[in-house]
Amino acid sequence: MKKIPAGLLLLLCTTCSSLALAADLPAPDGTPTALSDIIVIGTTPLPGANVPLDKLPASATTLSADDFAHSHSISILDAMAQRVPGLSLSDSQGNALFQDLHFHGFTVSPLQGTSQGIAVYQNGVRLNEAFGDTVNWDLAPEVAINRLTLATNNPAYGLNALGGAVTLEMKNGFTFQGTSAELLGGSNGRVQGSAEFGYQSGNFSLYLAGEAARDDGWRKQSASDVERFYADAGWRGEGAELHLIAAAARSSLGVVGPTPLEMIQADETAVYTWPQTTKNDSGMLALNGKVDIAAGWAVQGNVYGRHFGQKHVDGNDSNFERCSARSSYGGKLCLEDDAFGTPAGGKTTAFRNQFVITDLAGHTFAYNNDATYGTLDRTATDTTGVGGSLQLTGDRPLLRLGNRFVAGGSIDHSDIRFTATSTLGVINPDLSVTTQGGDADEVAGAGLIIRTLGNLGYAPVWLSGTTDFYGAYVTDTLDLTPALSLTAGLRLNVADISMRDRGGSAPELNSDNRYTHLNPQAGLTYRLGDGVSVYGGYSQSNRAPTPLELDCADPLRPCLLENSLVADPPLRQVVAETYEAGIRGVQGVASGRLDWTVGLFRTDSDHDILALASTIQGRGYYTNVPSTRRQGVDAGLTYARESWQVYLNYSFVDATYQFDGVLASPNNPSAADDGTITVHSGARMPGIPRHQVKLGGDLVVTDAWSVGGAVQYYGSQYLVGDDANQNSPLTPYWTMNLRTSYQVLPNIQFIGGINNLFDRRYASYGTYFEVSGASDILGRTLSDARTLTLGAPRTFYGGVKVTF
Repeated sequence: MKKIPAGLLLLLCTTCSSLALAADLPAPDGTPTALSDIIVIGTTPLPGANVPLDKLPASATTLSADDFAHSHSISILDAMAQRVPGLSLSDSQGNALFQDLHFHGFTVSPLQGTSQGIAVYQNGVRLNEAFGDTVNWDLAPEVAINRLTLATNNPAYGLNALGGAVTLEMKNGFTFQGTSAELLGGSNGRVQGSAEFGYQSGNFSLYLAGEAARDDGWRKQSASDVERFYADAGWRGEGAELHLIAAAARSSLGVVGPTPLEMIQADETAVYTWPQTTKNDSGMLALNGKVDIAAGWAVQGNVYGRHFGQKHVDGNDSNFERCSARSSYGGKLCLEDDAFGTPAGGKTTAFRNQFVITDLAGHTFAYNNDATYGTLDRTATDTTGVGGSLQLTGDRPLLRLGNRFVAGGSIDHSDIRFTATSTLGVINPDLSVTTQGGDADEVAGAGLIIRTLGNLGYAPVWLSGTTDFYGAYVTDTLDLTPALSLTAGLRLNVADISMRDRGGSAPELNSDNRYTHLNPQAGLTYRLGDGVSVYGGYSQSNRAPTPLELDCADPLRPCLLENSLVADPPLRQVVAETYEAGIRGVQGVASGRLDWTVGLFRTDSDHDILALASTIQGRGYYTNVPSTRRQGVDAGLTYARESWQVYLNYSFVDATYQFDGVLASPNNPSAADDGTITVHSGARMPGIPRHQVKLGGDLVVTDAWSVGGAVQYYGSQYLVGDDANQNSPLTPYWTMNLRTSYQVLPNIQFIGGINNLFDRRYASYGTYFEVSGASDILGRTLSDARTLTLGAPRTFYGGVKVTF
């Protein structure tokens, strides 16, 4: 284990000391000080199934609307990274709105191709997209979030809840009244604004929120635009409540990805081949309601319709060569066949012919020795979903014992249309990929959609599909004694996934798949007194392979992992077993409130699905591996007094493979000649920092002026593709953010802040690339196969907030 730098330790101690100097100043807004405040946690996707935290046999973290407001960010990920123990971010795409979230070694990401291990819900509606289980954080309306909960060890959250579930409880006119608007500007052309309005009149309420942002990005070609809208019209009567919800969002993101290390050393803003853009749009209409049906019994439910669309453009280098004279297409343009080995009968003419490049009509192209070939790879995903949930809750005694009973079910149906194509082009000196004009006009076939004759590597896809997810669950928390509570439950998941080739040329893509699993849950909590309780629990959870994974699992037919699909062997579903135990408490200390927790966790997964790289640039495939383990400890405390509050969290996350085997990693400099690496049981999974420390707080200096800050430290992590742990990991890093606000008038507040105060240079993501191909494109020899995404340098922001 590497030691935390002495400078960081000094900074942590200084921060704590400064916060402790203001014990007698007025309280910050939203600071909880009353010990009588009881934290309740939802235990199902639908609101209404709540239990006190000291009766929950699992860990849970909640963030309030104030936590998001203090971050002054356009992404909900920033507040989560600052406050949630065991949670880290990695910027695989070079855009703060498109980051991967890792929690306890599991990932939820907007990037198709990532193995998704966390479920996400908004007011009971599942946000994991049907095609790849992705979650598009850029579309989440941050200003409208009332509370976020990240809970673990609970199968009631359905598919993908291997590492836990994130639930977003949104604001409405009953929970928020008034008008608020905020306008910010900052470094790199950042401009963002938000506004919200809440109103209640008797039994009726209305809530409206909107936000928009533009950021040019600190790297080249990394500009972002995002717009979001959220509305809730509510009615509340005696024993009943109803909400009609509408939401819409769209974004345009420069997702420039990692850059070769030797390019970064010359220019930190450099990008390797572009354009790389993602455009998202979504719309949702939902009806949520609840009604009391008898004393102690209530029914909650929702119905929804939702649309999601995504268009991705990715300029890539290529693996093209002159066709062999021993093929039928000597002198034509071919895909390199080295990645496909030598078949038993040798490289026959028929084998070589598979790799010739053609257009959709079958025309071949002469090879141009002077061209630097590239491709513009495009994907388009269009998903329309409808569904609903129904839930019964009751808190009537059972055998004179306190009891909380929940039973429910859900149906989610989605229609999917997916298109993926590659267009032939050239790579220009500025590393842009173009398909017409300039050098592209000198290249035969430029501007045409291409494929290989054997549909290997390059194969356009026009796919349609449906997914039907069914869930039924029951859970019960019984108070065996005034101090001891028992929780037990079951959830049945059924996933039907069907896919059909729309292009008519790939009938092998047609498939029908069904996955089912029954997941149990059991746990105990015991209240020791004085606000202290202990807990322990066990559960199972599962996730079904996504349509993308199902159609890209053949190493001999690798896919562009945002693009082409091919038929392949079926994948098995992932099944995880989680064990948790811990102790937590709430106490009054020195006229303040202390919340603290220490928890242990272990999740053993069978048949985890990994995305592995191919020797063909930018391509890969999926495979099951026998078993993995994610285990560790979370420890945290929050202390609040009338004038200040401080939090400190530490997490140890040990994510490892539990098998001996061979995996493909052809760009890894330590790989064998056949492009494989040998993984041994106990090897750390890449991309997951083992150690995390998070410190932050807020201080009211005067009645009008307040300051706050947050420090985050992340330990080393292995680069993606180094599953055997043969190379040096990424260097540990830490950053510090500061913020301040000044209330100039009762309804006008100036705000400002500095992110990455000490301008720390670090990488949160790294992987490997093909050095020889990049050397040819750049016209100079590269020797380091590492390609990294650097964190943003020091940035500033300032603005004004108006409330009525």
